[in-house]
Amino acid sequence: MSPPVLFRRSRDVIAVWGPDAESYLQGQLSQDVAALADGNSAWSFVLQPTGKVDAWLRITRRGEGDYLLDVDGGFGGVVESRLRRFLLRTDCAVESLDWEVATVLGTVDAETPVDGIAVVVDWEGITAVDLLGPAASLPDAAGESGTEAWEVERIGAGIPAMGSEVDADTIPNATGQVGRSVSFTKGCYTGQELVARIDSRTAGAPTRLVRVSGTGPVPPTGADLGVKDDVVGTLTSVVATQDGFLALGYRKRSAIDLDVAEARWEDGATEVRLETT
Repeated sequence: MSPPVLFRRSRDVIAVWGPDAESYLQGQLSQDVAALADGNSAWSFVLQPTGKVDAWLRITRRGEGDYLLDVDGGFGGVVESRLRRFLLRTDCAVESLDWEVATVLGTVDAETPVDGIAVVVDWEGITAVDLLGPAASLPDAAGESGTEAWEVERIGAGIPAMGSEVDADTIPNATGQVGRSVSFTKGCYTGQELVARIDSRTAGAPTRLVRVSGTGPVPPTGADLGVKDDVVGTLTSVVATQDGFLALGYRKRSAIDLDVAEARWEDGATEVRLETT
């Protein structure tokens, strides 16, 4: 078996701890924080009062009243500011950590020495472990790869990213991540009304994240997805591969059954296939 490969990733880590940390996060995150066991992780939204997204992140419980939040690089400040905003009369602290996140692609044996807290990456098509720590590393990794190599894995698995697939105008239900990121049984949290209302509708959100692939010219991020004279979506992330390209984008609700379209941009066009994330 080949040694695993390590990907350096840009993610920010925030610690939240104190006697009120669990109850506070339970009211701020869409995930059921109280249901997490020590050492377990889950994905969650932090929402605006309107229900749109402030951040999409992962929460890990280290112990009673001790949590780590990790989010795409550049958005840690957004999360920290958002959580500090409602801390009145709450006995817990919120602090950004000078930590790294590295993804180990491949199986890591439980007895393998690692530098960092190991979190299993629970995405279909990816066997990997994320390491979180001051100097996250795997001493016996076969080598290290950069951001571009990780983008192939991320986009191929349909993992949305802050700043491209997710921003302050995003409706959580459009991302395809409500099933893994939202609890409908835990009680109240900031922004829940929009999520619950759209989830109860058969039509769903106005747009939905899709995986896109093609073998022709590589389209730029922002290219339209079109059918005849209609624009039915937009590409949000694109990465070249040996066989063509992979991309993520949003498809309009009116084209929900569409699985073939054309990516169009100023200098070209190419046929693509669409698959719901």
